[in-house]
Amino acid sequence: MFVSGDATILHADLDAFYASVEQRDDPRLRGRPVIVGGGVVLAASYEAKAMGVRTAMGGRQARQLCPRAVVVPPRMSAYSEASKAVFAVFADTTPLVEGLSIDEAFLDVAGLRRIAGAPVDIATKLRADVLREVGLAITVGIARTKFLAKVASAVAKPDGLLLVPPDGELAFLHPLPIERIWGVGQVTARKLHARGIHTVGELAQLDEQVLTGLLGGGPGRHLHALAQGRDPRHVQTGRRRRSMGAQRALGRRPTSAAELDASVLALVDRVTRRLRAAGRVGRTVVLRLRFDDFSRATRSHTLSWPTAHTPTVLAAARDLVRAATPLIEAQGITLVGITVANLDDDRAVQLPLPFDASSTAALDAAQDLVRQRFGSASLTRAALVGRDPGLTVPMLPD
Repeated sequence: MFVSGDATILHADLDAFYASVEQRDDPRLRGRPVIVGGGVVLAASYEAKAMGVRTAMGGRQARQLCPRAVVVPPRMSAYSEASKAVFAVFADTTPLVEGLSIDEAFLDVAGLRRIAGAPVDIATKLRADVLREVGLAITVGIARTKFLAKVASAVAKPDGLLLVPPDGELAFLHPLPIERIWGVGQVTARKLHARGIHTVGELAQLDEQVLTGLLGGGPGRHLHALAQGRDPRHVQTGRRRRSMGAQRALGRRPTSAAELDASVLALVDRVTRRLRAAGRVGRTVVLRLRFDDFSRATRSHTLSWPTAHTPTVLAAARDLVRAATPLIEAQGITLVGITVANLDDDRAVQLPLPFDASSTAALDAAQDLVRQRFGSASLTRAALVGRDPGLTVPMLPD
């Protein structure tokens, strides 16, 4: 697959997004450590991060590390509006934008040199436009590949701009710790550290067969290619999601089986409603868990046919939770997520549905009207009445 000879891919990433919006909107918070979220840290300003506070940390531990921190409740509508404004700036910069989340995106600026200047000039203007129009700092990495552009933006944070020149890619990449590689989590890092591999350069020297034997075929080949700086992926626009999911932080207090089931029920409701609204169906149900020690686990089940039927997805999710119960009880759960993957358009799937699709669509439409008029929390299942519904985190459009 062709990769441009010039560094024309930008990775733009807002700095400490939620906390930065709070500091933007309340001048009294500027320059002070800010924690968004009480029971669990949803975001932390760089002043709080400097004291050791990090996302998903328990609120009590965060306040012990940073007693001077200002703790503010999350304002998801404000973050959603800020994200829309930033993506409008992206769209004004180039038509080739691939959103990754509400606060980051890839931009391809190849072909804009004559009308907008060199990629560095475009990135400089982009940062100035976001600051002027939205009031937020944004970091940009520039490289020939998406992988290197994302690594560059991570290295340049906060509020930075970094170009990885084509003739200096490996010199930039190889001294970095392996944790900088996109997709290397704690489990993979521990396996590599056990082999004495701590930098990307050391990983690049490892034979591909040895790496695939250690990590598995697909992951091993993928990491071996990235360690060599190879990444043929293009910036893709208008690509429909291959999965839809939602997650909820549970905090560090013990979570009962009933509380966990209520969270799973609410998440499945949310995800299947989004699937039906987008005209999508999916075949694989994925359960994501995070534990007290920040380790993670993923379990999945593939259904007999694609669906957006809430009871069907819920039954699969509950089966996954039951299978993971010994792990949950042993390690203490702090976050649960539900994703439906292997998506397809519902019109493309000609299978007998286990529910009345027209009746479900009519019910969804009626519920949406009520939520639009009286708020998103105005309708809920009877089993969830009186329970904390958790936060609805802003997401990219489906």
